[in-house]
Amino acid sequence: MASEEQLSAIKRAKVLMVGAGGIGCELLKTLALSDFQDVHIIDMDTIEVSNLNRQFLFRKSHVGQSKSKVARDAVLKFRPGMKITPYHANVKDTDFNVDFFKQFNVVLNGLDNLDARRHVNRLCLVASVPLIESGTTGFLGQVTVHVKGKTECYECQPKPAPKIYPVCTITSTPSKFVHCIVWAKDLLFAKLFGDKNQENDLNVYSSDSSSSSEHLEDIFECRPNEDIEQYGKRIYDHVFGYNIKVALSNEEKWKNRNKPRPTYIRDVLPSEEIQHNGNGDRGSKDVDPSSVSAMASLGLKNPQELWSLKENTTVFLECLKLFFLKRPKEIGNLSFDKDDQLAVEFVTAAANIRASSFGIPLHSLFESKGIAGNIVHAVATTNAIVAGLIVIEAIKVLQNDLKNCRMTYCLEHPSRKMLLMPVDPFEPNKSCYVCSETSLTLEINTHRSKLRDFVEKIVKAKLGMNLPLVMHGSALLYEVGDDLEEGMVVNYTANLDKVLCELPSPVTGGTTVTVEDLRQELNFNINIKHREDFDDEKEPDEMVLSGWTQAPATETINKEVHDNGTSTSIASQTAATQETNEDDDSVLLPTSIELPLGNERKLSDSTVAAGSDLSYSPNETEVKRKAEELNNDDGDVILLDDGNTNYCKKQRGAIVNFGA
Repeated sequence: MASEEQLSAIKRAKVLMVGAGGIGCELLKTLALSDFQDVHIIDMDTIEVSNLNRQFLFRKSHVGQSKSKVARDAVLKFRPGMKITPYHANVKDTDFNVDFFKQFNVVLNGLDNLDARRHVNRLCLVASVPLIESGTTGFLGQVTVHVKGKTECYECQPKPAPKIYPVCTITSTPSKFVHCIVWAKDLLFAKLFGDKNQENDLNVYSSDSSSSSEHLEDIFECRPNEDIEQYGKRIYDHVFGYNIKVALSNEEKWKNRNKPRPTYIRDVLPSEEIQHNGNGDRGSKDVDPSSVSAMASLGLKNPQELWSLKENTTVFLECLKLFFLKRPKEIGNLSFDKDDQLAVEFVTAAANIRASSFGIPLHSLFESKGIAGNIVHAVATTNAIVAGLIVIEAIKVLQNDLKNCRMTYCLEHPSRKMLLMPVDPFEPNKSCYVCSETSLTLEINTHRSKLRDFVEKIVKAKLGMNLPLVMHGSALLYEVGDDLEEGMVVNYTANLDKVLCELPSPVTGGTTVTVEDLRQELNFNINIKHREDFDDEKEPDEMVLSGWTQAPATETINKEVHDNGTSTSIASQTAATQETNEDDDSVLLPTSIELPLGNERKLSDSTVAAGSDLSYSPNETEVKRKAEELNNDDGDVILLDDGNTNYCKKQRGAIVNFGA
């Protein structure tokens, strides 16, 4: 039973809840049952069918409606006296500024992406409102408490950064299935169904006898009145046959590698099957994209079944045909979407055919969708546990009982007899550029890099600013906002395409640039250090930012594109730890957390044992015993290998990656 003091703190609290998905539904229900009276909810998403297996405030009749509004209506049915204010909007909208945040006693996050988390963290810091972060990844979960000046902020600890794959690995020497997925999704799918004018490494002309040396024809261009089946055959033979044959011509490359095998359609399907695969009819009909499926057309029913090379080839050709016959108006503007069934089928088939050529094990559609869509499958039970922990910590914060606040990590399997592992909140990181006054240093070639590179790759991508203002001394180099005059917009746009050293106020080595985001009320200085040479593989952006913390890399592809002499990086995030959880549920980017047991970071005195309830508090002897099991006299920390909590091992300075 809650004490009178707790009940009083609960009833007078005004709570902001950001996110009404997997964690959000459980959280709102728990807040209501805990007698909270005034809750505001922000969520920009609508309900999808796939949400219904774990977001239990929603029903099939709610599909397509606002998550925040439906969640409010569902809770009011069993708590009619509760005040719930929904906002079907993006938390980054201008309406949700610092003054908006100041009206709340605590902010509870159930978000699914790093960008929004950063934004909320910064507004909470400026508004001096406590923030309780949360996240789940399958059976793993965590709840962290962030109070300005008392604990670390959300950005004090590093977040995983993409590992950069050289484009030659993706296009020429794939060794993992994820390489084939990236090739199929970001190169082939984009080339066939996206912007036709884009240049990528599939732009190799065919050696087809119909093409002469005087006029080489773009193989991806569908000829006037060309039969769709014939077009599909040309594409197939080009990307799976001819392109691999070209790659094999470089004998030096294959001295220490297994040579791939070019795959031509004649080797897989008899000619009569090429003409008659599937039953898609002709004619351009406007249909619901979600209802178009090559699997349905071909009678394939089990998404977890492993298709043979012949079946993958049939699916590939059927997908191509269905896009052109059923969805012709979309061709030229499509980008891959994990919720687009036909797109997933196409990418799966293409990746498997390529994998077969390179001797890489094939994957099912279910597995391929997880890789292509970066899906981390959500578990309703984990969401419920994490929601309960959020409310427990929120009550402590509302009572100003910070000494008893805990950051709790939910494990998949009991480790040292613990399923929930609480630790004391960590101290603020003195080198954090967000909550501490820390200058950053940027190594960059000021004679070659443009202001656009600096704004897009550093200010927005790495530092998470949404509406940045860039100044050199008193000179304003760049600003964005709806209230700018047209002449100013023209000037700032022109500055973006200027090399740093040629700006109206030149940015060169030894200068300091001030960057500010008025919406986040955040500003900091970046010391510029001119550097001529960079490692093409390790530093493809030709920029090195120091003074901020960054975790070990996760896997992505990096493609260098040259446009009027400008080098830009196109990153396609492919690892399962990137920014897409299944149906935008709970967690995407894992936060790297440390579990050292020293003066600053130690296990709490209320370790929760597996199978116990959250009120369990072991005696002093048991606490010491558990601490000794998890630590040794040398101050080592615990490493849970790749999120697998079946076993632990000791390793000095280790980092534990959980969902964030």
